[in-house]
Amino acid sequence: MFKKLRRIAKTKPAGAIIYWIARLCCATCRMKIENEAQWFSYLEQGGRVLVCGWHQQLFIGVRLFNKYRKYQPSIMSSKSLDGQIAAGVAKRTGFYTVWGSSSNSASAALKGMIHRLRDYRLAVHFIDGPRGPAGVVKAGAIAIAHGAGAVIVPGVVIVDRAWYLRSWDRFMIPKPFARITVKYFPIIELPPEMDKAEYENQRKKLEIIMQPYLKL
Repeated sequence: MFKKLRRIAKTKPAGAIIYWIARLCCATCRMKIENEAQWFSYLEQGGRVLVCGWHQQLFIGVRLFNKYRKYQPSIMSSKSLDGQIAAGVAKRTGFYTVWGSSSNSASAALKGMIHRLRDYRLAVHFIDGPRGPAGVVKAGAIAIAHGAGAVIVPGVVIVDRAWYLRSWDRFMIPKPFARITVKYFPIIELPPEMDKAEYENQRKKLEIIMQPYLKL
């Protein structure tokens, strides 16, 4: 199955095909969402929210992200083949893609994410993408949230049965009829003034919260 997916990924309509494969796969799964009310209420009342997740757990977003479509949320993606496929999938869930990454065109991409988050108030950021290393939170999440005046909401995915690909992030695909729990943690509010040491402190704080839920 995974060899077929890799062949599909190299084709032009890969984003659409993978989107529908993911929709069908996730439709068989039982999903439970924990602790969404706090941050969603904050968003509904006019707050800005940056939801942060691991690249490994992106697959579940196909089912989850549709519910946030009305906010026209943003996501950052590189112009690599993987990034373009991810952007194609994200577009079908109502997401706007900001092109760039933490390793390429970083400044323009971060500015684009900050601008979109200020205006539309919701964005999702994969904290160890696009090439890892897995389990290490990059500083981009803190820069985006601080620059936009947004809170950070860590989110993780727990699956009882899944396949893990032989990629840098050990990309996770839930098996049919798996039980999926999407767990959000309490809002993280950043200080209004932050120096280099405080940036590192907040980055490490986010990493400590989320790392135990990553399969390395």
